[in-house]
Amino acid sequence: MSRTVAFVGLGHMGGPMAANLVRAGHRVLGHDLDAQALASAARAGVEPVASAAEAVACADVVVSMLPAGRHVLDLYDGVLAAARPGALFVDCSTIDVADARTAHARAAAAGLRSLDAPVSGGVVGAEAGTLTFMAGGGAGEFAEALPLLEAMGQKSVHCGGPGAGQAAKICNNMILGISMIAVSEAFVLGESLGLSHQALYDVASTASGQCWALSVNCPVPGPVPTSPANRDYRPGFAASLMAKDLGLAAAAARAGGVHAELGLKAADLYAAYAERVGAAEDFSGIVRTVRQSEGDRA
Repeated sequence: MSRTVAFVGLGHMGGPMAANLVRAGHRVLGHDLDAQALASAARAGVEPVASAAEAVACADVVVSMLPAGRHVLDLYDGVLAAARPGALFVDCSTIDVADARTAHARAAAAGLRSLDAPVSGGVVGAEAGTLTFMAGGGAGEFAEALPLLEAMGQKSVHCGGPGAGQAAKICNNMILGISMIAVSEAFVLGESLGLSHQALYDVASTASGQCWALSVNCPVPGPVPTSPANRDYRPGFAASLMAKDLGLAAAAARAGGVHAELGLKAADLYAAYAERVGAAEDFSGIVRTVRQSEGDRA
């Protein structure tokens, strides 16, 4: 069934996601503060709208993909009153669990329904329509949103109540950040022992060291031709975004009294790395930091 969707936030992730909704036959009204992003989305069939409130007023479903929790809450404060009765809000941003729960509460107070549904898969997944969605909210809301999520991704999981999608996202990315550091350290160790990248990859990718950070986003050039390492670490999933996600995980661990030694260390390492390279490098480029640190100690 075709829906009218308002899509707010048409950047590197949101733009391709909105385009995939258009390809699936939905009418998409798009808004972004960046004129270039809006023009790019328009070329993909998204109907550009001058304001978020104008887009929301005409939509059955409102999808947002924004940088941080404050942007999501500002959006909800600005558009909830303009929404159609019973409209469903689906926020795909990666934000703090507490902010996600606040967004749910504000939507409910306005008589509207909502999901937090952050994604995994990066820009490549957004473009290919192969994202994984982690959803938090009611089962009915998840069922209603599912056809739209399936148009933008290949897997959608209902993780629980409000904020559960964000909880799953930060836990997943804590695993990913730690894994990438471990894989990077292993390759640097292998270099010091005279082991070729290909030999280590051929062993680890079919042995107990196999993981996504190795087999899909390998941090050294050569073994995985499609990895950012073969494009001078152009993202991909930017280092700044990994630093943000690990920061959210670290804050949640501290708030919950969880002993997450590796997660906290990974957050510190990525914060320092992202401070240098920002969004210019893929998060797998941290292998260069590992290699440099090894050289400094030599």
